[in-house]
Amino acid sequence: MTNHCAYDCKYCINRKSNDVKRATFTPEEICELTVEFYKRNYIEGLFLSSGILKNPTYTMEKMCETLLLLRTKYHFNGYVHIKTIPGASDELLAAAGYLADRISVNLELPTEEGLRTLAPNKTMLNILNPMGKVQSTIASHRMASGKSAYMERSGGNKFLDTGIFSDTSKKQFSEWLDTQTNNTAISQDPEMKRLESYRRYTTLDHALTWENANQLAPRDMSQLKRSFAPAGQSTQMIIGATGESDYTLLQTTQALYQGFDLKRVFYSAYIPLNEDNVLPEIGTPPPLLREHRLYQADWLLRFYGFHAGELLSSEQPNFNEMLDPKCDWALRHLDIYPVEINRASYDVLLRVPGIGTKSAFRIVKARKHGTLNFEHLKKMGIVLKRAKYFITCSGKMMYRIPIEEDFITRQLIGEDGKQNWEIDHPQTYRQLSLFDDFNFQSEVTVEDSSKTLFGQM
Repeated sequence: MTNHCAYDCKYCINRKSNDVKRATFTPEEICELTVEFYKRNYIEGLFLSSGILKNPTYTMEKMCETLLLLRTKYHFNGYVHIKTIPGASDELLAAAGYLADRISVNLELPTEEGLRTLAPNKTMLNILNPMGKVQSTIASHRMASGKSAYMERSGGNKFLDTGIFSDTSKKQFSEWLDTQTNNTAISQDPEMKRLESYRRYTTLDHALTWENANQLAPRDMSQLKRSFAPAGQSTQMIIGATGESDYTLLQTTQALYQGFDLKRVFYSAYIPLNEDNVLPEIGTPPPLLREHRLYQADWLLRFYGFHAGELLSSEQPNFNEMLDPKCDWALRHLDIYPVEINRASYDVLLRVPGIGTKSAFRIVKARKHGTLNFEHLKKMGIVLKRAKYFITCSGKMMYRIPIEEDFITRQLIGEDGKQNWEIDHPQTYRQLSLFDDFNFQSEVTVEDSSKTLFGQM
């Protein structure tokens, strides 16, 4: 909506202390742009975000006014994702949830210390409080319609009794927090204080209601009859602006999934744009490969039954960026390999590098009708260039391969070297600007000519 901002977050190019060009769209302008782009099939939905214009309440009022116009006056029924402003009232948070399909409250940084250092206007309390209210409201709406309080997950998760979304894991997570926080010595640990702060806001005590949303809505909402954030909520963390380890980031991710039932956690590699002694120097390459590894690890948490404590530890707090996290884990657990394809259970197959969720299902289904060999696996889509080091078919490996960590590591790094380089050295793209003329040229259509003649362009 605007790049004006009353906050002075050190990592942000739009912080108030920066001398940059500013612009603000009106709610009508955003609605018209969205609908026109949608009609031309340029976009599939709207992601509405904004800097802090005057204060959080005023900004959220304008964002809610935009969404209400879009849903009522412009009758836009497409996908809408809104990034809410921490510190706004419950009524505005409720209105945003009822008008959007997905709602997000960005955590930005995984620790309170990081927020104090880089975002002095934000606190963990102001971020986690609305996140907990959104989670509670989504859960109460789902239960009222006869569904489970928790968001739907991949179908394969029902076969993973130890996955982070299983009832057993959630119960263990809650009991573990209780145990740790009751221990005075351990509860003084900053990491435990952070995890405890997440649990504090995951209750159903304060679900937002339709009356909350109507109270401050600028237009009548009574005819909309929409569910509250049916696509769930998400958050985002910045990678590389502060010194947190991958282990801290992944622990935070798991705590957010289990405590707040988030649909997604997104990561954003920090690009140094501001000069500050607490930030990486301008010109420091953004940690794109690290971001990629964290997304892969996030995938392992959500679909493969892994836990943060399995992938990393305080002794090994960061990923080997040259290997994907699944290969990295497998190399540290060579004692369980090779796995026999014709006998291994679904959850064991998922832990084999090169075997994904779909191919694991195909293996389990196909071996009911006969014995599988490597040719069958290739046709099923198994990535044998990785899997061949960790599997056998009828007791035989694909080749004579020594089960040695150093040897397999060298082979895997060699296989993925080109891909890793491409991730870390992407093509240069230029972001669109409201102020610069890029001299874009495109063919004039008949529709454009007609609009010009009749004064519509």
